[in-house]
Amino acid sequence: MNESYFTDAEKREIISHCFTLMRYYREVMLPDDFKKIKGIISDGILQNHYKRDKYGINPTLRNIHTAILLAEKIAADRNMTIAILLYNLCKSEFIPESQLRENFGDDITHLINGLLKVSRLYQKRAAVQSDNFRNLLLTFAEDIRVIIIMIVDRLGIMRMINKHPNENFVKDISFEAMYLYAPLAHRLGLYSIKSELEDLSLKYTNRDIYSQIAHKLNETKQGRDEYIENFIEPIKKKLLDNGLNFEIKGRTKSIYSIWNKIKKQNTDLDHIYDLFAIRVIIDTSKEREKTDCWVAYSIIVDMYRSNPSRMKDWLTIPKSNGYESLHTTVYGPEDKWVEVQIRSRRMDEIAERGLAAHWKYKGGRSEQNLDEWMNNVRDLLETAETGPSTLMKDIKMDVYNKEVFVFTPKGDLYRLPLGSSILDFAFQIHSKLGCTCIGGKVDGKNQKLNYKLKSGDSIEILTSSSQVPKLDWLNFVVTSKARNKIKQTVNEMNNKSAELGKELLMRRLKNRKIEVDEGILMKAIKKLGFKTVTDFFSEIANEKLDINRIIELYTSIEAKEQQPTSSCTAENFSLNQPKSDEDSKDVLEIGENIKDINYKLAKCCNPIFGDDIRGFISSEGAIKIHRANCPNVIHLCDKYPYREIATRWSNKIGSQYAVTLRIIGYDDIGIVTNITSIISKESKASLRNISIESNLGLFQGYLVIGVSDNSLLADLIKKIKAVKGVKNVQRSN
Repeated sequence: MNESYFTDAEKREIISHCFTLMRYYREVMLPDDFKKIKGIISDGILQNHYKRDKYGINPTLRNIHTAILLAEKIAADRNMTIAILLYNLCKSEFIPESQLRENFGDDITHLINGLLKVSRLYQKRAAVQSDNFRNLLLTFAEDIRVIIIMIVDRLGIMRMINKHPNENFVKDISFEAMYLYAPLAHRLGLYSIKSELEDLSLKYTNRDIYSQIAHKLNETKQGRDEYIENFIEPIKKKLLDNGLNFEIKGRTKSIYSIWNKIKKQNTDLDHIYDLFAIRVIIDTSKEREKTDCWVAYSIIVDMYRSNPSRMKDWLTIPKSNGYESLHTTVYGPEDKWVEVQIRSRRMDEIAERGLAAHWKYKGGRSEQNLDEWMNNVRDLLETAETGPSTLMKDIKMDVYNKEVFVFTPKGDLYRLPLGSSILDFAFQIHSKLGCTCIGGKVDGKNQKLNYKLKSGDSIEILTSSSQVPKLDWLNFVVTSKARNKIKQTVNEMNNKSAELGKELLMRRLKNRKIEVDEGILMKAIKKLGFKTVTDFFSEIANEKLDINRIIELYTSIEAKEQQPTSSCTAENFSLNQPKSDEDSKDVLEIGENIKDINYKLAKCCNPIFGDDIRGFISSEGAIKIHRANCPNVIHLCDKYPYREIATRWSNKIGSQYAVTLRIIGYDDIGIVTNITSIISKESKASLRNISIESNLGLFQGYLVIGVSDNSLLADLIKKIKAVKGVKNVQRSN
């Protein structure tokens, strides 16, 4: 890698971020993803394709930072992350689209093309607060994940530019964050990102104001926390005495929100009414929720004097967007105002996830169609059981398409995209209704699931408890909510069916006293023409595949593999090596410069120089070298003794052998650095891979290291055990 490309500080930061990146993504990445990406980026830097931008920002550091933020703030998604890391090299045309598609597939290519469209739009430098906002949305129309990447990337760059010498650049970035990316984040329900973008924008555009408010908040934090705790305590007791189940949350306003309120009310920090704020969320039935909210309200205003002008009753008449809550401001101890919000758990869910978007009830304006689409996207992202990253692929932006307006039998109005079916309508009302839908009555006439809705239709959904979703439903649904729920439910059903099928097969094999070899089973599955193991086991569960036929195929493959080939016995295997002086038998010596001998070190136990070893001739004629105590070779040699071959190490040392160490210890700062430092100081050892996982103050890690022999390995294990905080180190293979 081009050393001059990174400063020393950047090198240290890159190394730290790479460990973090691997920790977040090790479960979602394919085995060779990181290796391939590292090789491509290194080549790009060497060939001067990965340049700093005109403001001196290092794109490697920026992209890795964005990938980490994606995992922290949203979800660890493989395709989005690879698109983030390779985007700059595609932009510089270092990676042709054909090569990208061949190495990483259509979906990642599609994502990067979306990011490239955004880049071309930015070159036009349209005004963010005007046409650019709509143009950006239209550019993003192909895939919601592009929006997510852009928002997260903007948060990453905002964190990086503190104290950047180019003030105009910082202000431009902050301006876009405030007027474009923060509203987008809010509409998608990414509230923590939205608040941080707003706070950082204020910090960079008006650092004095930001510092004054931050300093004041820091000075008063302990006092505010103690005040809220003392304020809440008597309320808790009274609510409990009245038999209410509830949760009370303290709320801290963001610095930007405080500054907005100061400007709007033309006041100072000490006179912001809702600087001290609590939310009372009552767990109760829908029938009792309004009554219980008023009970809680009366208890609180009896204890503390309320400000009548600040009382807001959105229980009796909810807001047009569905928002329901009781708001009041009371005069607490020490002559301080405290804002109190009272609502049921259902109301809180609607306020946080439903149509009552925070930005809207604060008085913001937007185009109605765009407003409702964004709310729908946020609802999908927050409520989906399969997680946000799975759903993002299917969400399409159809803001300006035609729509149909249909009614329930009670007269409730629903808006759906043109082409929606009865099934789309059922899923729009409730996922459970969609999963059990068998058709519907449209204006009193029975219609099938695939009936296309027309504006003005009045629809009654018909259901059956025996109905389950089917993949062919995807042929006539158009809404993202319906498509995602159908896929999710069908996958869950297939997985359950596959578990049952696997259990049936394993039980039958056990009854026949057949010990299962996964490799032979996979060959049988492939021979039967199945692309996935899930499909294979599902067919068994659904009685579409005869278990007896599977067992016959399995045993025939097993018998064929057990037949020795002409070169697969120790007696007739020629080593072409000098015989040992100590033994008249042929002995295979394993070491450097061994030619014309087809041997491999077994991956099940990873032997290294100095280990006691045994050789076994496989059915393909290759010799597998195992550690002598490896359970696999013991079983094989007991079963096929004629295929064992005497084996020992030669006296020539020099090769490095991969060994995996499992380390358990206390999750202290710097412990991983201390461990890797020990390995790096050994000239004859190298660190090849590392993965760390922490939980409840403990960490568990796996280190793949290269060593020349087992004496060096024993010395390294001893040194690592001596590191403060390490509880146990052992060889895991």
